[in-house]
Amino acid sequence: MSEQYEIRLTGHLDHRWAAWFDGMSLTTESDGTTVLTGPVTDQAALHGLLRRVRDLGLPLVSVLPVTRSRPLIPRPDATRPEETDMTSTAGTTRAPIDPMRRTAFWAGVFYLLTFAASIPALVLRSPVLSDPEWVLGSGPVTAVLMSGLLDVVTALTGIATAVVLYRVLRRYSEGAALGFVTTRVIEGATIMVGVIALCAVVTLRQEAAGADAAALVVAGQSLVAVHDWTFVFGPGFMPAFNALLLGSVLYRSGLVPRVLPLIGLVGAPLLLASSTATVFGLWEQVSPLAMGLALPIATWELSLGVWLVVKGFSATAVPAPAADRTVSVSV
Repeated sequence: MSEQYEIRLTGHLDHRWAAWFDGMSLTTESDGTTVLTGPVTDQAALHGLLRRVRDLGLPLVSVLPVTRSRPLIPRPDATRPEETDMTSTAGTTRAPIDPMRRTAFWAGVFYLLTFAASIPALVLRSPVLSDPEWVLGSGPVTAVLMSGLLDVVTALTGIATAVVLYRVLRRYSEGAALGFVTTRVIEGATIMVGVIALCAVVTLRQEAAGADAAALVVAGQSLVAVHDWTFVFGPGFMPAFNALLLGSVLYRSGLVPRVLPLIGLVGAPLLLASSTATVFGLWEQVSPLAMGLALPIATWELSLGVWLVVKGFSATAVPAPAADRTVSVSV
């Protein structure tokens, strides 16, 4: 037999989040808390609701069966500043931002930063990649070093997208969430190897003056070749696996409009085919055909970043994870 429960959280949730909590009524209070009220069938269902509260990142204030005289988790004094997460300015009280909205926002920002860093880096490092005798020259190397720093930003922000989204993705597929973090780390590590290779070319240009010119060209081109292969296996292959892992979860969950992950799921095999062709020498990675086959993945990542920053996750489309309904706990 179901029992009526009142669950109180610190912070304000939008009413659309009622679907996340199986349609429980959602009320925002003037003291900066949100109250969820509704029937709970058994302890397993209650445990599932509490897990969702935990995953949202909102502090739990109290769990109160309305037929009992005291809460299962006592409610602290809402006026104590150390136990509230609100900002008061000029007599007004502002509730903290929705944690899921914050997660979506930062994931989108990191996606956009990968574009903002990677595109100029391509232009800045082009001289060392296209001119075999660059290592013999003299003069400033600032552009190449700057491209390396931008590639470091690309690697770190790429990893950050997976880390930030992990808390949300694992509710639907922990394997896919871990896989996404793994492929992002592999991609970032591969990019870093390429950065080190180009920095070594810079060192040869600056420190090996007077050495045999032919030997310097061979050494420089060897390091450039290392960079080129990291570009194939890092930004070439890995974004396809990223799209398959992340896109499949987002498509099933409906956290974003399904057309967005669909673009990534369509683009992933195209990018895999293009990168494989590059490995076997059928065309260059920066050829028009290769760039065209990579366009859907670029569109998917850019559109996802913009959507997460501007709109965030869709609360009404989030299904209740089945795992929450199968775990029992004594209260």
